[in-house]
Amino acid sequence: MWEGQATGIQLGDCNSLFNTSTMRLLSDFGKPAKKRRTADGAGELGVLPGSRLSDVDNSNHELHWKPGKTMNRTTIAVAIALMFGSTVQAAEEPLKIFILAGQSNMVGHSRGHTMGTLFNADGPKDQELTDLVFAQDAGLSRQRLEQARALARQLNELTGGIGDPKIKAITDAASKADAEARAEKMKADLEAYKSEMAAASVVSERVYINSISDNNRKAGQLSIGHAGHGPTSIGPEYSFGLSLAKKVDGPILLIKTSWGGKSLNYDFRPPSAGAYVLNEKEQAKDNPEEILQNAGRFYRMMNEHVRAVLDNLKENHPAYDEAAGYEIAGFVWFQGFNDQFDPAFKANYRDNMIAFVDDIRREYDVPQMPFVIGVLGTGQTKEKVDENAVSVAQRDAAAAPRFKGNVVAVESYTEYALDSLELFNAGWQKNYYEWDLVGSDRPYHYLGSGKFFVRLGDAFATAMAGMMSK
Repeated sequence: MWEGQATGIQLGDCNSLFNTSTMRLLSDFGKPAKKRRTADGAGELGVLPGSRLSDVDNSNHELHWKPGKTMNRTTIAVAIALMFGSTVQAAEEPLKIFILAGQSNMVGHSRGHTMGTLFNADGPKDQELTDLVFAQDAGLSRQRLEQARALARQLNELTGGIGDPKIKAITDAASKADAEARAEKMKADLEAYKSEMAAASVVSERVYINSISDNNRKAGQLSIGHAGHGPTSIGPEYSFGLSLAKKVDGPILLIKTSWGGKSLNYDFRPPSAGAYVLNEKEQAKDNPEEILQNAGRFYRMMNEHVRAVLDNLKENHPAYDEAAGYEIAGFVWFQGFNDQFDPAFKANYRDNMIAFVDDIRREYDVPQMPFVIGVLGTGQTKEKVDENAVSVAQRDAAAAPRFKGNVVAVESYTEYALDSLELFNAGWQKNYYEWDLVGSDRPYHYLGSGKFFVRLGDAFATAMAGMMSK
């Protein structure tokens, strides 16, 4: 509810609206709307019980009242302009804020150049995503990708893969020097390809981000580099923000908090989940009180960081308009790996996830906040994911009846980069230089595949925009 001085308008005297209360409305129009917006983002004018402002009849410049109707701020501006024969400048779009949180796969372990594997498209969607993340004038193509991979295969043949064992095994000095020189030239060409791919990545003009990705803390325009695997790395945040900017209006700010190796049951434990219960091993330690104290520590750290950003919005997005305010427009959660290995953690996951959603909504006073839950999909296939208790619990939490329409579970296994997986399974060590172009990490990090993380971030954005449009 927008809290101007609207309650001062006298409902019984619609023909005499130009009074002290209306002047107060004019003076307060456009003041910050922090935590004062309706669930769909439209500000509403507060009114006296039993009545609401309604339509504008511009034939006589009067406001009329109809039960059950509301008037948003844009309509108020138009109405006042009609009454007084002048234009009232409406506030700019509110800043839409999206919170992203989770463990290592939210951190992101994909190096930016591996997004080039999108050119090896599995369908039209991948082709669309290349246009999303790469500058149109960069001159990149599938041919450029295949040229680099062919060169990498030649290098693997020459060197034997990681560590260059074939070259090290050469005993003739002249032959060894020649092989080393050829290998260095190939390596330089491949590094140039990787730099070319990273340099061609899009930097958003409308989406900004403030992120914690393990030890990498960074803020500014959304670009590659807001993840945990080097200066060009990405997680799902990159394509999430770029894709969302094509689906919603106004300035966008992402606040990302992510730490690897953290569980929901202990590290991100939400307050309403109740006190953490020590297991036998923890009870036997010499610091059980400290263990209990640290339960939920990363949940608290997450909110502390979000609050710190909210207190300095102009520093975090130059288009933030204090008059328009901001809205917490959605939350994305991608986590689950560390809850797989303890029976209690697995058994409690559904209830903990529901409590997490409830507590986040209470924390930011947004009862219907759109919430995306990324379903753990490191099993790679539907059959394996269906057998995973945490994945099933994430789906079940999203399907809770009271979350209908505003919490969505998004599958991650469907976005797996199968071409990168094929090369990994063929032996990444002996195929190292080609593998280095298409992947960055182990299967539990979705191979650190740029194709995967771009696909997943886009899927998160599509689910989020779908909830926002309802």
